[in-house]
Amino acid sequence: MSPLPLDPDQPRRDFLKKLSAASVAALMSRGPRASAETIIQPKATADACILLWMGGGMAAPETFDPKLYQPFEKGAPVSKMLSTFPAIDTSVDNIKICKGLEKIAKVMDRATLIRSAVQPDLGSILHSRHQYHWHTGYVPPQTVAAPHIGAWMAKVLGPRNPVMPAFINIGQRLEGVGESEELKAFTTGGFFGSEFGPMNLPFPSEAMLAVRPPKGMEPGRFSNRRAFFKNLVDRNPHRDLMSDYQQESMLRSLESAHRLLSAPEAKAFDLSLESAATRAAYGDSHFGQGCLLARNLVANGARFVEVTTEYVPFLNWDTHADGHAVVERMHREIDSPVARLIQDLEERKLLDRTLVIIASEFSRDAMIEGVPGSTAKDQATVQSDVLLESKHYGLHRHFTGGSSVVMFGGGMKRGFLYGSTADERPLIATKNPVSITDLHATIFTAMGISPKMMYEVEQRPFYATEDGKGVAVKEIFA
Repeated sequence: MSPLPLDPDQPRRDFLKKLSAASVAALMSRGPRASAETIIQPKATADACILLWMGGGMAAPETFDPKLYQPFEKGAPVSKMLSTFPAIDTSVDNIKICKGLEKIAKVMDRATLIRSAVQPDLGSILHSRHQYHWHTGYVPPQTVAAPHIGAWMAKVLGPRNPVMPAFINIGQRLEGVGESEELKAFTTGGFFGSEFGPMNLPFPSEAMLAVRPPKGMEPGRFSNRRAFFKNLVDRNPHRDLMSDYQQESMLRSLESAHRLLSAPEAKAFDLSLESAATRAAYGDSHFGQGCLLARNLVANGARFVEVTTEYVPFLNWDTHADGHAVVERMHREIDSPVARLIQDLEERKLLDRTLVIIASEFSRDAMIEGVPGSTAKDQATVQSDVLLESKHYGLHRHFTGGSSVVMFGGGMKRGFLYGSTADERPLIATKNPVSITDLHATIFTAMGISPKMMYEVEQRPFYATEDGKGVAVKEIFA
């Protein structure tokens, strides 16, 4: 395979330019108005949602959809490499997953495993575009800033606890990392306003700092500073650039943050209060500690929590080289905390009403970029027809034809397998394909939100699922 000419920066620049225009439009908006039409909301099977985000492209054949195992052998054809991890048994007779996920295997009897999730190519297969699409349900760019799925829950359902942020994002830095501007584009409340956006906690072990006044500042002085800032916003000479709705939304978010500082629930952010044994059970990675933090936050009333392995280009699940070795490390990073989270939620009688989702923006393949016949440019840095060295061993190409999503609790069936992919390349979904639109419809339905829920923004309808056409996968509900 010869490398294809590629200028990854140009589509990224175009992407950002159009998103910036959408952001300006959102700021000038008078605010969204709910549809006057009566929309029947489904009966919720979940009150809270935890999204465990495998940022960077988690390869399904290396995790939850094992194929024919090919051990490393110098000179072996890459075309024979479907999985670089053997399959292992789980607590469900007809479900196998990949070696390295032994603890998750033991809790699969609490899960629905969807093996037939599919994504569009979107022209250029860029992590930023696909992550935007997955998190908002809309293909970028949009003429308005599309709300994150967590923002929809915060807006439509409101907080479960009035002092606890409804939407919390854990483990992803939005400053100082590659593609940070693209990540910011969807990690927002969008046109709903900042009060429905996320509380960002990039470092779980430091989360308590977000609910304390700055060091050395007395609470009274902090309150005075808050009042001063409110006055500053009110007297802003450029306030005409921001709608009254957006200004009021920002001030309400500040008020909510201030209430949390003195609330007992603030202790939920302090992982130092956990025993050494509990912290060890979740592992010492940011992701592991993020899962522990998510458990505490949901127990104290958070509505939607996203915990990410963190997307940084060419790190973690973004395996363009040394794929097998990197995924082996990622197995270790997610196995204990995911299993422990499910067990802890169950022991606390929270799992039945908490929907826990494991997902990623797309899967990976050793040979095919996108889907068969795609014109998408190849992003892989490894270009070889045979295995010559260990860095070739693994799945390096973005693959949108079939990926896996795992759902625990929240009204989903237990020990249930839905959909399948081909056993031979191309590993496309062959049974019960699930689009992002229908996956979102399923998540919204579980949370008691109609996929047809609509707000009017700039005199046009904007739906919870694209054009209101999402259909929940009813077969996976208990």
